Amino acid sequence: MSSSDEVQGPTRVAQPGRRPVTSRAQISTVAIDLFTAQGFDETSVDDIADAVGIARRTLFRYYPSKNAIAWGDFDAHLDEMRTLLAAIPAELPISEALRRALVSFNTVPAAELAGHRRRMALLLGVPALQAHSMLMYSDWRHVIAEFVATRLDLDEHDHLPQTIAWLCLGTALAAYEQWLTHPGADLEALIIAGSRTLAQGVDALS
Repeated sequence: MSSSDEVQGPTRVAQPGRRPVTSRAQISTVAIDLFTAQGFDETSVDDIADAVGIARRTLFRYYPSKNAIAWGDFDAHLDEMRTLLAAIPAELPISEALRRALVSFNTVPAAELAGHRRRMALLLGVPALQAHSMLMYSDWRHVIAEFVATRLDLDEHDHLPQTIAWLCLGTALAAYEQWLTHPGADLEALIIAGSRTLAQGVDALS
């Protein structure tokens, strides 16, 4: 969204008695509910701004685009995963470090599972989000490749770190696809099972 679009957009004010939403996470949660109820393409940025009680231009201070809103505060989660990996003792095998990171990154409190399911159904199922999702996946893979490269004394762009990063992403996405297809499935169990399979392959490095 260009700066000129923001200036031309109508200014919204919170409805009387409503406390404006003022965090990235809250805005994303409201938007996910709207996307689920109305459809992603059918929900405008103005709809989201109205629902959270802030001006359109204020919304763009939190998120640069509608596509980005669906991802929530993803950068903060990536920082958490990077911190987690950095804190893992060097003597711990790479396979176990990656297993811990995958499980930790994808562990969702029970109270938030329903909302997380709605979010992931959108991210994996809405064509309009796929291009933006690839950018987010790239950032996620970068964290993994960076860690692996450091451990193996390689460049993060080398083939092996990139291969392992793609394997990690595939492991997570496979678990989410199963979870969304089978409502009774346990997301954490799927992540754990997939990460064990991944670890068996990575263990071959040693």
